[in-house]
Amino acid sequence: MSQTNNDTKSNAMYRIVVAEDETLIRMDLVEMLTESGYQVVAQATNGQEAITLATEHKPDLIILDVKMPILDGISAAEQLINICPVLMLTAFSQKELVERARDSGVMAYVVKPFTINDLLPAIEISISRHRQMKTLESEVADLYERLETRKLLDRAKGILMKALNLSEPEAFSWIQKTAMDQRASMKAVAEAIISPPTPS
Repeated sequence: MSQTNNDTKSNAMYRIVVAEDETLIRMDLVEMLTESGYQVVAQATNGQEAITLATEHKPDLIILDVKMPILDGISAAEQLINICPVLMLTAFSQKELVERARDSGVMAYVVKPFTINDLLPAIEISISRHRQMKTLESEVADLYERLETRKLLDRAKGILMKALNLSEPEAFSWIQKTAMDQRASMKAVAEAIISPPTPS
């Protein structure tokens, strides 16, 4: 009993938008999710409405049907992937459709007809994969920034070594001390050495 309560409590933290154009399936899906402790914050009947609602509500997950009017689920997923993870519902499991869904950034998919036991692991996988992807993107951006800073520092050290006849460690120390004295980043000091501000 307490295990179920714990599951419900942890699931309640997840806010979900459901996008399904077939009313009965959408109602069943919302009921399944609600009974499992998830919070359904909005419901859409087409891909365009799904994008609008996801942008507005910033959910933890959006569940999209593949075939919807106005804008299909895969086209909507391409625009949603930066907002939240996407779980795709499909009545079709053709290889081409699955590949299109994967390429659009869909984290997982469930084939209709489905039960809550099919949905629960797919929800967890979608949210977990999306978090991993965001962490990886952040790490890559950080590495890129560090690499760019390193390149700037190397160029600035070269300029100082030539201009002031310094060794490489002396040039690095000069940049480091200047950054501390000016309460600036070493990157900012390196940029100033490479492209000194022109006097106005």
